[in-house]
Amino acid sequence: MRNVTIVHVAEKARVSVKTVSRVVNNEPTVTPDLRARVEAAIEQLGYSPNIAARRMGGGRSFLIVAFNDRTLTLENWRSDRGNNWIDRMQYGAMLRCDVHGYHLLCELIDLESDQLARRVQHVLSTLRPDGVILTPPNCEDPTVLAALKKAQIPFVRLGSAQAGPGARVRMDDQAAARQLTEHLLTLGHRRVGFVTGSPRFLASRAREDGYRGALAKAGLAVDESLLVPGDFTFEGGVAAAEALLARADRPTAILAGNDETALAVLHVARRLSVAIPDALSLATFDDTPSVRLSLPPLTTVRQPVAEMAAEAVDILVACAAAKDGKPPRGDRLLPFELALRASTAPPPAG
Repeated sequence: MRNVTIVHVAEKARVSVKTVSRVVNNEPTVTPDLRARVEAAIEQLGYSPNIAARRMGGGRSFLIVAFNDRTLTLENWRSDRGNNWIDRMQYGAMLRCDVHGYHLLCELIDLESDQLARRVQHVLSTLRPDGVILTPPNCEDPTVLAALKKAQIPFVRLGSAQAGPGARVRMDDQAAARQLTEHLLTLGHRRVGFVTGSPRFLASRAREDGYRGALAKAGLAVDESLLVPGDFTFEGGVAAAEALLARADRPTAILAGNDETALAVLHVARRLSVAIPDALSLATFDDTPSVRLSLPPLTTVRQPVAEMAAEAVDILVACAAAKDGKPPRGDRLLPFELALRASTAPPPAG
């Protein structure tokens, strides 16, 4: 069986190769008669357009690149624990790309490398994507942002807590932390510890601001000694939990910076025979499967990561289709959900 190409379709439909490419790209400039002839030829010949053919008419690659952090990826791979945030991002983006006839490629970049700008430029010039999705902390790195602006590639910053260039899709981390803290305060807790996240992520600061804001609204002073860094890792969470739970005046509730940190707190509490939620309430962020299946299941903020990624794809596809050269703009907030489970309860009496 011969390999059917765009040339065969053009000959069959008695049109130019460029006209076939315009039909494949769903260009509006093709007359109904020509479109019908080309579509009939495609059907009869069983032609499947490749990316090169599609680019001839519209200049689109039908590729979207997601830049993920190399250091975090290697850390997760070496520890064999994966990264549920990145997994959900990729699922959401891939499924939405499939709807649009696009393909998602994931690339790693090292923010500590002195070749960072060159690496970004190399990926862009090699793949020529229609757009780029930036995940944290790449979405807030000035070198990465400058390289994308220089290349005039549309990009969307996912989960960024910082205003800046390009479009941004996120949840309101500050509001989420405020609501989670208010839930604990409503239960009667007054000593709420906070295992903070990594300073590499501006969302960590936004969550801390939400925690502080909830305490201030309730007329409570912030006890700085109850804020302990956890770095968004299990190991960091263990160290933080040990520090908080070893205190004579330990908190009656702990807010963890993310689910991995929360599981570390749960682990330490169990080892120290601190019952959750009877002696200690525990709340967290993200709502990964592990905290839904833990004992007890953990109260958490569900971050709509897959939905955010899908929204980013929609923005980039629309930008590529517009062909007006205007970069995507705007700040899109997607709603989070507070999932109340068995890990939070009123503080122990006395």
